Amino acid sequence: MSVRTTVKSIQDIMRQDAGVDGDAQRISQLCWMFFLKIIDDQDQEFELLKDDYKSPIPERFQWRNWAADPEGITGDDLLTFINGELFPTLKELALATPRARTVRDVFEDAYNYMKSGQLMRQVVNKIDGIDFNNLSERQHFGDIYEQILNDLQSAGNAGEYYTPRAVTAFMVQMTDPKPGETLFDPACGTGGFLTCSIRHMRDEYVKRPEDEVIMQTSLRAVEKKQLPHMLAVTNMLLHGIEDPSFLRHDNTLARPYISWGQDERVDIILSNPPFGGREEDGIESNFPQHFRTRETADLFLALIVRLLKPGGRAAVVLPDGSLFGEGVKTRLKEHLMEECNLHTIVRLPNSVFRPYASIGTNLLFFEKGAPTSDVWFWEHQVPEGQKAYSMTRPIRLEHLADCAAWWGGKERRGRAENQRAWKASLEDIKARGYNLDIKNPHTVEEDHGDPETLLKDLTTAETEVTEIRDQLKAILAEALAQ
Repeated sequence: MSVRTTVKSIQDIMRQDAGVDGDAQRISQLCWMFFLKIIDDQDQEFELLKDDYKSPIPERFQWRNWAADPEGITGDDLLTFINGELFPTLKELALATPRARTVRDVFEDAYNYMKSGQLMRQVVNKIDGIDFNNLSERQHFGDIYEQILNDLQSAGNAGEYYTPRAVTAFMVQMTDPKPGETLFDPACGTGGFLTCSIRHMRDEYVKRPEDEVIMQTSLRAVEKKQLPHMLAVTNMLLHGIEDPSFLRHDNTLARPYISWGQDERVDIILSNPPFGGREEDGIESNFPQHFRTRETADLFLALIVRLLKPGGRAAVVLPDGSLFGEGVKTRLKEHLMEECNLHTIVRLPNSVFRPYASIGTNLLFFEKGAPTSDVWFWEHQVPEGQKAYSMTRPIRLEHLADCAAWWGGKERRGRAENQRAWKASLEDIKARGYNLDIKNPHTVEEDHGDPETLLKDLTTAETEVTEIRDQLKAILAEALAQ
């Protein structure tokens, strides 16, 4: 049976269980079970290859010892073991090693939703059939796992954790991370920027085992919520990361702004910070008075500027509101452009993040160390023949190829204005009160006519409709009376 068929059959079994309600719970349930199988397969490989390696999971609770036997415990006995022994043990695991911390963080807020021990045994047996030490099988499962993550876009509010992979891949491609450069995502969701960066570096720069080690030890990430953190850690294991403990289960904004020291500065930040949300009371007090707000995207932007090293570069997803907003948003944009060269803004259409969100978003690319003199804008348009992006017709990396071709290489040389691209000077932006919501000057807006005339025409049309309706009523009443 293929891996794809196996995963589909697992999902079908779980849909029969009365305890699993909806996509988000199903994905969460799948994830902790896959995590235990993946980490046990990895443990067994490390036990063969590394001297004195010891799994962070106690022997009785290792996958191989309770799950691998297809005729093993099932029914109520299996549920009792999982709910009464496995989960309590892993939630309180001693933090003897970074790998043990990873396991504990994953299970800290995890939950077993399944109510049927018989269905649970069927799922366990299916998962046990996947060999995650088989490279091709693991890569195939990785592709399927990506689709599972994509399903989050329609799983209630869980879509906030997932950025379309075409967007993450483009941002990584334009930022061009290299092994040895510290790369940080302060709100990593399911780990999309990390996995795209890992693939990019392996394709372009990792030539020796030492390069791989350097790359893996230069990754940094934080995720506040349990489900995406668990999904992201599993994603790291699937991508061959030996120690995913760099991916912390924490709230980046909960730490005072001034406490981030020079030694914690990073070379690259790639992130889609949550926007439209509000942090709990008191979080904004971690920030200087002039940056205080409850809007998470603004707080993350302030922190990202601080965390970059001189010469460091960033690519960040922000909503339209961050471009034209006033007050704190204006002060943030002024600070950004004084501290960094905000060289490019890619404007995306409203439908890129559907169905989770239907607001305009932007990709901001900037470098720390020199102030902004000009900002280039690129307007991305939905492909011809398509009205909008959707779940069935999402944005793809090739849709951004024209922007990549215009980009001008690493030095961004030879850029020219065209139907999609235009430039604004710092003086113009200052005159606009740092409003960066600058429309494409090459697009001719449709003339919809004078509003007063249109309103008068509408009133006339409504009067005519009323008269016709009255006439029809009279005709119908006369016919019924005969």
